[in-house]
Amino acid sequence: MISCSSGSTDDGGFTSFTTAMPGDGDGDGDGDTGDGDGDETGDTGTTTAGPNCGDGVVDPDEQCDLGADNSASGACTPNCFIAACGDGFVYEGFEECDDGNPQNTDDCVGDCVLATCGDGYVQAGVEECDDGNDDETDGCTTACTPGMCGDGVIQAGEQCDDGNDDTSDGCPACQLAFCGDGYIQAGVEQCDDGNELDTDACIPVTCVEAFCGDGHIQDGTETCDDGNLEDTDACPTSCEPAYCGDGFAQEDVEDCDDGNNIDDDGCSNTCESQCGGSFSVDWCPQVGTMEQFTRCESVQDGGTTCINPEIRYGNVTGGIPKQHGGNQFAVWCQQLGFSGYSGNVTYGARDCTAPKGGLFGCTNYDEVTWHWCDWQDGPWYNQQLDYHGCNSNEITAITCTP
Repeated sequence: MISCSSGSTDDGGFTSFTTAMPGDGDGDGDGDTGDGDGDETGDTGTTTAGPNCGDGVVDPDEQCDLGADNSASGACTPNCFIAACGDGFVYEGFEECDDGNPQNTDDCVGDCVLATCGDGYVQAGVEECDDGNDDETDGCTTACTPGMCGDGVIQAGEQCDDGNDDTSDGCPACQLAFCGDGYIQAGVEQCDDGNELDTDACIPVTCVEAFCGDGHIQDGTETCDDGNLEDTDACPTSCEPAYCGDGFAQEDVEDCDDGNNIDDDGCSNTCESQCGGSFSVDWCPQVGTMEQFTRCESVQDGGTTCINPEIRYGNVTGGIPKQHGGNQFAVWCQQLGFSGYSGNVTYGARDCTAPKGGLFGCTNYDEVTWHWCDWQDGPWYNQQLDYHGCNSNEITAITCTP
């Protein structure tokens, strides 16, 4: 505190100033408590300038009086009170601001300093939060905005935060991506429906789209699914229970299955072979294949020799078998019902002009079971034949012998 007096004793008539002791509120320098009005009562002093404020003499209703040096930015204010935070005057060198109120939500807070983000006070209309620290992970960022998913800072309760709202990367909704989180991770998952049901369109654990053969019965779409691609078991690749007429010969149950109800085409409508162990001029199913049949121009030797055999595959006829290292004549005989038989063939020239075409034996292309394949490019199930260059090495007869 500053006290002021005037006189003409030893100071030559100049005004002299003394500084109060710490803790002194009344200017008498004795360190006792007071309110600044000099009466030692501790009552609340007025902030209105007295009638003699500015005359250089500290009157009873004044805390100080520097005369012409009283200043809104100095130690003694224009109303003769010692400068203090909250008096509405900015004390130069000591205060950054002074708005004369105790509010800490405006732009002048605390000990008369300008409000800043990080001062611990939430500035109304400017800041959403202010926790007085520089910890980005505690819910209030150093920009004085609430921490949120997508701000790039991992807050409590978040496993990650990559600063974007992309739910197809490795950090959707600020949690590490996993199959079953309900977000489709780009390049990793085909689907993700956020559940563990294995009967809907998205398989759990793997997050791939359900398909026939995945081992899960899809509601409303499949009635069976045994997890394989076998067409000869009780649940073929249609994922419907096997039945006579479905086009798949069920192993140990059906002799044949040509997918129709025609009773005189080599495979009866009860899925029994009508040729079994005897060649015929009618179509005889090659049991175990996918709708491949053999018929003969004529039959000799009590049905064990087929002259000029022709092959049908699905709805395409005119296949002419040729000499080839992949031919398996014993298998061909077995498919036609000659169990335990071997096959002997003769070769000669046959007509392969379109729509006919040359064939060779194989175990790939249309199916893995041994069957006759298109000489040109392999597959021909329900397709046209492509090779027409027959040249004296076609099979003109096959005999199945025990």
